[in-house]
Amino acid sequence: MGKKKVGSLTVTEKRSMICAEDPVLSIARQCEVLDLARSTYYYEPLPVDAWTLAVMSAIDEIYMQYPFYGSPKITRALRERDMLVNHKRVARLMRVMGIEAIYQKPRTSVPDPEHRIYPYLLRGLPIVRPDQVWSADITFVRMRGCWMYLMAVIDWYSRYVIAWDVSNTADAAFCCDVLERALATGMPEIFNTDQGATFTSLAFTGILNDHEIKISMDGRGRALDNVFIERLWRSVKYEDIYLKDYDTVQALLAGLAQYFAFFNNKRFHQNLGYQTPAMWYHGQGLVA
Repeated sequence: MGKKKVGSLTVTEKRSMICAEDPVLSIARQCEVLDLARSTYYYEPLPVDAWTLAVMSAIDEIYMQYPFYGSPKITRALRERDMLVNHKRVARLMRVMGIEAIYQKPRTSVPDPEHRIYPYLLRGLPIVRPDQVWSADITFVRMRGCWMYLMAVIDWYSRYVIAWDVSNTADAAFCCDVLERALATGMPEIFNTDQGATFTSLAFTGILNDHEIKISMDGRGRALDNVFIERLWRSVKYEDIYLKDYDTVQALLAGLAQYFAFFNNKRFHQNLGYQTPAMWYHGQGLVA
């Protein structure tokens, strides 16, 4: 298979081509040929006990409703659901899920000295065209008996989802694979993320710097700096994840593929003049 053809495949398509029982090529060698990180291939759902998963699912639902709640208020909300958990455990699970309350907090942690924190470039910036600003984020996705991470790249002007995928880890290899796939379709002027270790990693920012893309990062504790992708998470969870209750990774991938096709091409957005993201991204949409 030629390099160009391999480069055009999605991460999910590459995974489907791996044969664990191949008598000649090891999984490591197949991943190398397909230009797929081994950590990205091994995406089996993370095992977790039923009680912990129930608590995490409830945290996710509460946070979607009240993104300004920190761990103390979420703990209180859980206790109102008769889930007797302490504040420390809720705080730990929120860290695992990658969520925090939306409000400005004092900066108390010291970032990895090798991870540069870039300034936020979007405050007051008029967003007037496709591919002016893209942003990326990762969110917790519950399943029946397990959970995964979902990453997406979205165009700010049109809300169009450029690329997405799921994994059992939110490591740099997985996120770089999704980023590379997005960049194979186009090139933004500015790319915005939060200050998570994955997005500040040299591997991730290096790809953006190599393409001479300006890097923007949210202020700590300010999820609304990346407001459009936060709204995407709310839509995908209430309109798909919470309704479907997926029980396998294959079902999750198939369901999300259908949902994102609907989101991009058929779902009308009030802020887009009741037109679709695809219409705006491809220059066919006009505000009524």
